[in-house]
Amino acid sequence: MFVDQVSVYVKAGDGGNGIVAYRREIYVPKGGPAGGDGGNGGDVIFKVDEGLNTLMDFRYKRHYKAKRGENGMSKSKHGKNAVPLVVDVPPGTTVSDEDTGEVIADLTGHGQEAVIAKGGRGGRGNSRFATARNPAPELAENGEPGHERQIKVELKVLADVGLIGFPSAGKSTLLSVVSAAKPKTADYHFTTLAPNLGVVDTADQRSFVIADLPGLIEGAHTGVGLGHQFLRHVERTRVMLHVIDMAGIEGRDPYEDFVKINRELKEYDTRLMERPQIIAANKMDMPGAAENLREFKEKLNDAHPVYPISALTKDGLQELEFAVADLLDKTPYHKRELEESDEKVVYRYQKEETPFTITKDSDGVYVLSGAKVEKLFRMTDFTKDESVQRFARQLRGMGVDEALRQRGAGDGDTIRLKNFEFEFIE
Repeated sequence: MFVDQVSVYVKAGDGGNGIVAYRREIYVPKGGPAGGDGGNGGDVIFKVDEGLNTLMDFRYKRHYKAKRGENGMSKSKHGKNAVPLVVDVPPGTTVSDEDTGEVIADLTGHGQEAVIAKGGRGGRGNSRFATARNPAPELAENGEPGHERQIKVELKVLADVGLIGFPSAGKSTLLSVVSAAKPKTADYHFTTLAPNLGVVDTADQRSFVIADLPGLIEGAHTGVGLGHQFLRHVERTRVMLHVIDMAGIEGRDPYEDFVKINRELKEYDTRLMERPQIIAANKMDMPGAAENLREFKEKLNDAHPVYPISALTKDGLQELEFAVADLLDKTPYHKRELEESDEKVVYRYQKEETPFTITKDSDGVYVLSGAKVEKLFRMTDFTKDESVQRFARQLRGMGVDEALRQRGAGDGDTIRLKNFEFEFIE
C-alpha cells in the first residue's frame, strides 16, 4: 500500500528536575548546596532513509514520544541527557504544523535530519542559585516541558519526470515500455491510484527517474477525483511529460485535453507553469490520430515540443527519451525556499507571543493563561517556599500583578493558573 499523507502527534522529552541537596562530609564544615541540574529531554528528529518509499510505518504508529532527562543528583552531579528519538522517513517528506500550517521541514537527501520537536532543558539544582546573600538556597527548578505538536507528514514523490495527462491517455503503458516498472493497467479510468516510479536508461548511456502519477480530471485543484493526491507529487518533478490521447478514442478533443490539464496545474500552483513540458502524442497507431495531430500542432503554435509516439508499438520512443534527457540536462532542480544549514533545517525567528492573558470565569475567578507563564508554572517546585516566592517575583516582573489590577482584581480575589488557585494579595 502506498501511504503519502498522515497526521502524527510528536512529544519531545521533558527536562529532568534539578534537586535540592547539601554537602555533608566529615571535616567539611558548612559544605553548602550541592544539588545537580537535570538532564535535557530528548528531541524528536526525522531522518531521511533512502531505503523507504512510503509512509507506511506511520499508518500503524501515530504517537512519538521522546524520553525525559534524568533528574539531577547530589554532589552537584548533572542528570543524564535523554537520547533523541530518531524517526526514519523516505526522501521527499514534508513536515508541517497542523495548527499553524507552517512548514517545519522539507527532507529530500539521504541522511538529512530535522528537529521536529525540541526537548526541554533540565531544571537547575540549588547549587546554581547560591549567592552571597543566600549561600544555602532551598530552591531548584523542575525540568522544562518538551515541545509537543500535531503535525502533518506528506510524501511528495521525487522524480525527474512526471507523466501527466487525462486518465487512460496511456501513461502507465508508456512507463512500462520505457522502464522496468510494471504498473497495473486496464481499460478503465483511475487504474493508477498511487505513483509508480521507473528508471529510464537511454541508448546514449543517460538515465532519469520517471513517475506515472494518478490521472487528472477537471476540478482536481479543488480536490475533485484524486485531486490534491496527484498534484502534490507534480510539485517535485523537474520536467513534465504530458501524454495526450491523440486518437481521441473517448471522444475528447486532444487540444481541449491539453488546455484543461494545464488549467488544473495553474489553479493549483502558478509556479508549475514555469516547468518545462514535453508533449507525447500517444496512440499514433490508431485511425484519425495523424489528422488530429496536425490540428493539434496548429492550435498549439509551437508552445511546447511535440513527439508522436505509440506506447503500444513502441514507435518514436527513442526520440522522446533523448528529448527528455536533453531537457533535463539544462533544467535545474526546484528546491523549496527553506533555510538550511549543514543538512539541518534552521528554525526561523518568530515574533514572541503574548506571555500571558487574563480572562474572568462566570464564578468570578480570574484565569491566567499563556505559553510562557504556564511553562514557568510547570518548572516551579511548589513544595519549596523559596521556589514559590521566586515564582511570585517572576509573575510580578512579567507585569501580571499590574494587569490583574487593571482587570479589577482586588485583595483576596482568587486567581487560577492551570489546576492551581491562589489569592491575590496587595
